[in-house]
Amino acid sequence: MAQPVVPTATTVLDSILFRDAFGTPRMREVFSDYALISRYVEVEIALARAEASYGVIPTEAAEEIAAKCNVAALDFDHLRHETDIVGYPILPLVHQLVKQCGEAGRYVHWGATTQDIMDTADVLRVRAGLQVIEQEIADLRRILADLSKKYRNTLMAGRTHLQQALPITFGYKTAIWLAMFDRHAERLEQLKPRVLVGEFAGAAGTLASLATGAMETQAGLMEELGLGQPDIAWHTIRDNIAEVGCFLGLVGGTLGKLSMDVKLMMQTEVGEVYEPFAHGRGSSSTMPQKRNPISSCYIHAQVSVVRQHAAALMDAMIADHERSTGPWEIEWIALPEAFCLMAGALKQSRFVLEGLEVDAKAMRRNIDLTHGLVMSEAVMMGLGRYIGREYAHDLVYDICRVAVKEDRELLDLLAEHPEINKHLDRAALAKLCDPANYLGQSGVMVDRVLATLR
Repeated sequence: MAQPVVPTATTVLDSILFRDAFGTPRMREVFSDYALISRYVEVEIALARAEASYGVIPTEAAEEIAAKCNVAALDFDHLRHETDIVGYPILPLVHQLVKQCGEAGRYVHWGATTQDIMDTADVLRVRAGLQVIEQEIADLRRILADLSKKYRNTLMAGRTHLQQALPITFGYKTAIWLAMFDRHAERLEQLKPRVLVGEFAGAAGTLASLATGAMETQAGLMEELGLGQPDIAWHTIRDNIAEVGCFLGLVGGTLGKLSMDVKLMMQTEVGEVYEPFAHGRGSSSTMPQKRNPISSCYIHAQVSVVRQHAAALMDAMIADHERSTGPWEIEWIALPEAFCLMAGALKQSRFVLEGLEVDAKAMRRNIDLTHGLVMSEAVMMGLGRYIGREYAHDLVYDICRVAVKEDRELLDLLAEHPEINKHLDRAALAKLCDPANYLGQSGVMVDRVLATLR
């Protein structure tokens, strides 16, 4: 009788329990071992083709290399064993590719160094990973645009220092989130020309290994792969990879802010929005009434770790001389995990926003909790026209304290005050105390963000 397979994964990204909560199958595939080794082989084949184009190696050899290099036929266990010994995977991989290619194998990896292949393969992975991120950002922008339109005029309390401050609209809040993603989409386009650049420079970056056709071969290789050609070797100038990490960190910061707002608005005492409902989701093992903000919790954890990986990728910039001793390996750890965690956070955020439950009645109820105190600035500004802004501030401040102490409506106390009612009657004060009359330019700002998206 066959024994059951025991789960052995040690990280959440591969765990059968957590891998689809913290990551996504699509991004895991981009950064899988098989995909990585396939990228190595892709670069080696493209290099042979480029070199043949400029007479560096025979055309027949390049054709044989392209035809016979077979990732599926590799002995992966032997590749792992040799990598453990050598410390890098390319030499062990080349050993097997040479055997696959027969006589043409002598031209495999011609003039290249290990880091050329690995860096270029990583750029190909980064490109594929950024395509996933780009699509997720586009989806979030679409969803947030719809929310901003729908709730453009839905009143709610704006909060500063976790206290009610002034009236805003829920559409204004979602448009703020949208504006951040608009900038991320712009950043992504701007970083592509800097980041999607391959590497082929030889042992010390000078391409001394090719006596003729060196720069032409480099250009041809990058054309084969659809990457930019570097002006100079970047074996130990890693600002491009660090920029990717920082970009992911910035996107994560936005997702973290969004999830924080959702968590706070989901509090029992607030109850203004809720993550999408699914039977049993967010429930407690002991408290049947619970509806916890599950996705927002995952997002918080994911983006926090992504920021640490961004910092690690900046540490990897501090490299020694022309080939580094250790900082480069930081990228092997941090870059795949950052992408996988970011994909998971974006997926969780899309789930939250696509099915977000918005309680407009609760939003209005919460504005009214303070019996009008949220409108104190509006009253101060209206009254200031008659008695001066500073005096109006102090007067309204004292009245607010009375309203809190006596649990009375601000409007009633204002209308009773002799220094106020001689300038403003109750009807005028009622207009000042109406939250719908004190939204400022929020609607205009929402429309401007939506216009930029279009």
